[in-house]
Amino acid sequence: MSLNHPRIAIIGSGAVGCYYGGRLAQHGNEVHFLMRSDYEQVKQHGLKISSPLGDFVLPQVYCHRSTAEIGECDLVIIAMKATANEALLELLPPLLHKKSMILTLQNGLGSDDFLARHFGSAHVLGGLCFVCINRIAPGMIHHIAQGQIALGEHSGAPQVRTEALAAEFRRCGIECKVEPCLLTARWKKLVWNIPFNGLSIAAGGKDTAAILADAVLEKRVRDLMREIIETAGRLGHAIPLSLIDDMIERTRTMSAYKPSSLIDFLAGSEVELEAIWGEPVRQAKAAGIEMPKVEGLYQELKERIAAR
Repeated sequence: MSLNHPRIAIIGSGAVGCYYGGRLAQHGNEVHFLMRSDYEQVKQHGLKISSPLGDFVLPQVYCHRSTAEIGECDLVIIAMKATANEALLELLPPLLHKKSMILTLQNGLGSDDFLARHFGSAHVLGGLCFVCINRIAPGMIHHIAQGQIALGEHSGAPQVRTEALAAEFRRCGIECKVEPCLLTARWKKLVWNIPFNGLSIAAGGKDTAAILADAVLEKRVRDLMREIIETAGRLGHAIPLSLIDDMIERTRTMSAYKPSSLIDFLAGSEVELEAIWGEPVRQAKAAGIEMPKVEGLYQELKERIAAR
């Protein structure tokens, strides 16, 4: 990636896309946002981000209704939900040149492989966002806590470009570390996402603080986390069991945080059921490993979503 004047496109301009794209633009990058519902608001009034790191406003934003309007970019950041991935087959081609990087910040498992299959593994990187963030109104993003990105290559070890991209994120105020193995990092994030996103819905609309205030639910969180870590280990992704206590203690500092899947569920939007719960169960099964606790939660969520 040429870090002198990279052109960057953000596909999926919700909370995550606007926050990270906003940070990159705030520090002088040329960032183009593909926008649907927020287009008019942002075109006229810009993008407003409130954050414990300092609030900021981008009064003038490059926002577009189509990727053809944006044109070729050096870095394409995908921040839309994995449920809409088929749309990328039409959205991405106008944005890509021979050396374009495609960075997916999507949750769960499967998106990196989907992009590699259709656009070539050499173009694809994955990033995991550890961030509490909500879109509170059109063009208004509330960053609550954290914000780190863990970055890795789809195929193989980190490259010069991986380190350069991480350095650019850090220059723009985004904590970023490079992961030696992207898939291990994805399983590590599932240790949090599967229980907290899942139980927030299955337990009837509870935020993270309410889940941890209930001894039965906290035990369920711990049991799910242990099953995910043990499964990941059997698949070749070593994750220490000490991560359970670390994650739970870190979650206590978030206060009453509503996980993104709960927000989607309550809004009647599509929940990333397959990427976060279905795909890990299927990948484990393909290797002859059962995940009864995660699979039970997956079935509960299917029923909850069907009954909405």
